[in-house]
Amino acid sequence: MIIKDAETKRDLKKEVIEQDLVIVGGGMSGLCGAITAARQGLRVLLVQDRPVLGGNASSEVRLWILGATSHMGNNNRWSREGGVIDEILVENTYRNPEGNPVILDMILLDKVKQEANITLLLNTAVYEVIKADADRISGVKAFCSQNATEYELRAPLFCDASGDGIVGFLSGAAFRMGAETREEFHEPMAPDISYGELLGHSLYFYTKDTGKPVTFHAPSFAMDVQKEIPRYKNFNAKEHGCKLWWVEYGGRMDTVHDTEQIKWELWKVIYGVWDYIKNSGNFPEAATYTLEWVGMIPGKRESRRFEGDYILSQKDLIEQRIHPDAVAYGGWSIDLHPADGVFSDRSPCNQWHSKGLFQIPYRCLYSRNIKNLFLAGRIISVSHVAFGATRVMATSAYTGQAVAVAAARCIRNGKDPQGLLEASQMAALQKELMKTGQYIPGKKLQDEEDLVPASTITASSFLNVTGFDQRQLVYKPLAIAAAQLIPVTAGRLPAFRLPVKASGATELIVEVRSSSRVGGFTPDQTLVRKKILLQEGEAEIKVDTGLQLNHPQYLFLCFLKNEEVQIAYSRQRITGFVSVFNGVNKAVSNNGKQRAPEGSGVDSFEFWCPQRRPEGQNLALRFSEPVFTAGTGNLTNGIDRPTDQPNAWIADPGDAQPSVKLAWATPQQIRQIHLAFDTDFDHAMESVLMTHPETTMPFCVQDYQVEDEWGNLLYQKEGNFQTRNVIVLEQPVVTKQLVIRMKHPSAAVPAALFSVRCYAE
Repeated sequence: MIIKDAETKRDLKKEVIEQDLVIVGGGMSGLCGAITAARQGLRVLLVQDRPVLGGNASSEVRLWILGATSHMGNNNRWSREGGVIDEILVENTYRNPEGNPVILDMILLDKVKQEANITLLLNTAVYEVIKADADRISGVKAFCSQNATEYELRAPLFCDASGDGIVGFLSGAAFRMGAETREEFHEPMAPDISYGELLGHSLYFYTKDTGKPVTFHAPSFAMDVQKEIPRYKNFNAKEHGCKLWWVEYGGRMDTVHDTEQIKWELWKVIYGVWDYIKNSGNFPEAATYTLEWVGMIPGKRESRRFEGDYILSQKDLIEQRIHPDAVAYGGWSIDLHPADGVFSDRSPCNQWHSKGLFQIPYRCLYSRNIKNLFLAGRIISVSHVAFGATRVMATSAYTGQAVAVAAARCIRNGKDPQGLLEASQMAALQKELMKTGQYIPGKKLQDEEDLVPASTITASSFLNVTGFDQRQLVYKPLAIAAAQLIPVTAGRLPAFRLPVKASGATELIVEVRSSSRVGGFTPDQTLVRKKILLQEGEAEIKVDTGLQLNHPQYLFLCFLKNEEVQIAYSRQRITGFVSVFNGVNKAVSNNGKQRAPEGSGVDSFEFWCPQRRPEGQNLALRFSEPVFTAGTGNLTNGIDRPTDQPNAWIADPGDAQPSVKLAWATPQQIRQIHLAFDTDFDHAMESVLMTHPETTMPFCVQDYQVEDEWGNLLYQKEGNFQTRNVIVLEQPVVTKQLVIRMKHPSAAVPAALFSVRCYAE
């Protein structure tokens, strides 16, 4: 090898890449945004400064993906996010029910690599922004540590999904860091100085039982947690991973520039915790345990928040305010943590729930002063208080999907992000989002390109719900109050019956409740209260309320706590029906009732939440007449999940060959068929650590086929587990009729379909 003169300056290899959209940040918001944008036809550059995708969800951090479902511990029914984040969570549950974070890494990488329109740059960090003028970005510079290459990445549009907002910061985008005063947005929950202005970072560890004694010799930097951590008694040998989310630090520091210092402090805590568990003598069960993994980078919660044309605040969440430019939603609690984290003697979190989902407006998803910069993830335009609810990953991913569809409309229409606020542009954006599976509370998809509304729809059968299967009943004690959510239309509530058992003479209290918020699932209005006297033994109680209802809604048929009574449950499960319980879920600060402090600006109310399968059977109710008819009209109502009604066609369980037929007066050219199945939007589907009882949701139609008017097979699917099935035929078919033939998911679950849509191209 010939060595050049030592004084010769050498340059890095340089590469220039130009695409339609540059997304910086490969966490869940950037990843879901990139996939969505690629499917919209954009050429996307996805730039990630780590070797894996997923951000806090990846194997480097190992936090579970959650959003509006909140561990199923709130009153947000059927609230799991749709679109690509739903697709990922459903697939992870199917392929990785054990919650292995390495398998999740694989799934995320696989999803990106399946999209030909995505150019992925891993281990590549942005360090400079190139500006065309004061308020517009023309490119960014980035460096890959693994191939010693400097990139210049150019595009007309940029999306900062980096978490710390590196592009926004370098470009001069307006931002905030730290809590606002209570006066600025009239937020009673804004913290004082003693509580702190920022949420900190967390590091996790995993343990493994080796089956033989294992010793642990702590490093010199390990902390004595018994002296330093006020809550050290909360540590135990059984919990690891993100169940230790409260091992947090850094909220009084610069959570961008002090990250390495914060990480070292958390390493001191983690190795000190393990020293305490292994060597204090208080945990003999840990004798055979070893440390299997310790996080190398901290999971970040809060740093910069950038300003859009609107800043979401506490009242938007609690009052569930309506925004004309709504493109996403959230439903996590306002979840603020003391800035001192694990070193604080305060409660490790301060969670306050709203009575349902809150809308996220489009105006929060772009910079107010950098014309071509979108915002996604935890850096969107919200106050510190609202950030407590919007920061979680499934909500962040939802904002990324909204940005992606907006970017596609900007490219096609020659607009900057702000230009989509025009009424016609916003309506088109919301429509395109809903077509991708993005549910927007209060919106219905009305698509003039869809051929199905012009057809006549018939079905082989449909379910008139008069109750649940009475075979193989299961009796359970009323140790906590139980209720059945029942969808009803306007008119008289039918009388209902329920088998019960009593251990002695007692009084059973039955209530019919509703929500004060239309479409809500907080039973804060008692419409009827009945006292029923029971004698020892079995009986079937009958309740006839005479209640008249003036609009479609869900009612709660509540049976209040009485430990002398057992009530009957059915093994049958039906789309849009669920039992709920006034129980406790301390993972989300749910103690059965939220008791809001006076002046907090938060509501007090009871929690009525579902149980995880295999529990959570429906109450074995029978009605004197149908309470809900699952007809074909639900297939075209523009809503693909339960809201104030199940919004699904459901076959009769006795129908041996359930099918739906679409018939047109004249032949139609059809290239695409979109089907929406029930993958249980009420199931949280935590991505790591927790396990799930099924790989395919019990409501989901797994086997189906599509035929034309002559019975020709156009498409067949076996083993479906996904919500949205987008069928693109190799060649368009011209037909006056389509028939969708389905199999029931099981003997206990009838086939259901939320929607069918057909397109010429």
